[in-house]
Amino acid sequence: MRHSLVPLVRGATAGVLAIAAMWSSGGLPAAAPAAAPAPEASSLSFDQRYRALQHGGIVRAANTSITCRASEGGCSAAQDGRGVNGDFDMFYVDVDRDPNTYNSSRAQVRLPSGSRVTYARLYWGGNLRVGEQKPSEDNGRVLIAEPGGEYKQVVADTVVGHRVTDDVDAFQASADVTGLVRDSGAGLYTVAQVNVASGRSAAGAWGGWTLVVAYENAAEPLRHLALWDGFAPVQSGGQELRLRDAAFPAGVGGHAGVVAYNGDRRTTGDSLVLTTGQSGSEHDSAELTDSANPHGDVLNSTISEPQSMSSSREPAYPHTLGYDSDVLDLGGGWRRAGDQVTLRLRSQRDAAWAGVLFAAVDARQ
Repeated sequence: MRHSLVPLVRGATAGVLAIAAMWSSGGLPAAAPAAAPAPEASSLSFDQRYRALQHGGIVRAANTSITCRASEGGCSAAQDGRGVNGDFDMFYVDVDRDPNTYNSSRAQVRLPSGSRVTYARLYWGGNLRVGEQKPSEDNGRVLIAEPGGEYKQVVADTVVGHRVTDDVDAFQASADVTGLVRDSGAGLYTVAQVNVASGRSAAGAWGGWTLVVAYENAAEPLRHLALWDGFAPVQSGGQELRLRDAAFPAGVGGHAGVVAYNGDRRTTGDSLVLTTGQSGSEHDSAELTDSANPHGDVLNSTISEPQSMSSSREPAYPHTLGYDSDVLDLGGGWRRAGDQVTLRLRSQRDAAWAGVLFAAVDARQ
């Protein structure tokens, strides 16, 4: 793998990133190379993983790894938006027709023509305790296949968030995959073997993956790009992340993204709020909403993005039953220019975990 240089990455990492071929010449899985599992922590504070000022933006591909059983009554309606994961016997999504994987799903990385990838990170996570209890030893590894490629093992290159409560056994892991995505480019990526439990429980099963990709492109506006990650319950005060020294014009455009786990549709009281302004002066604040993420319900089990960024995935359930990976437009309605942007993700009722926040904000030229 070719390693990339990025403007800013988190300094405190542990473990080793491993992307190794998983297929022998005969087409059967080869033995995975030995790799020590990444260390785990019950909570990870949100830190900035990447930041850049460049012409370009951030895109993401994402999908769920588990859904309701098709044979169960009401499953199709649930996948369209009715019900919550705790109402159903949940089972794995598996689109690759490979008997050696028990879950797999695909999603498209959509890059504008002429783009160059500057950073890419894969995030995955889920609930380990539902009808069955999954061992945590496999939390820090998954398989990924680039467009037209074969599976390669990815091992977490930083501490894995892993929190056990009375109701769930939740985790999120991640790894730098810049070299793979830069070499492979746009198209459908497949991620398999996300360590998520199947079955039925009051808390429900949930899990999925998101590939976040920053790119530069001379034809696009100059933007401030920032990516933060961690692993923390949203109800315990939420997450507030600030992008300082980020000069932007009045009417600033761009988008923001969030990845979260176990958010239930119609359990209202959660929001993603953007605040812009000048340090030490008045600020503009607004809740980010759209047709897929209405007021007070951003953690509503959706994988969504603005129409201009729309990408394909397999399967493409409108309702993921517990996994959120959303991109929301900033709207361009900000009255004042400024130098500071704050994102606040909060929940009053949803027992959800936050994993990722990112933003691409137009810069002052």
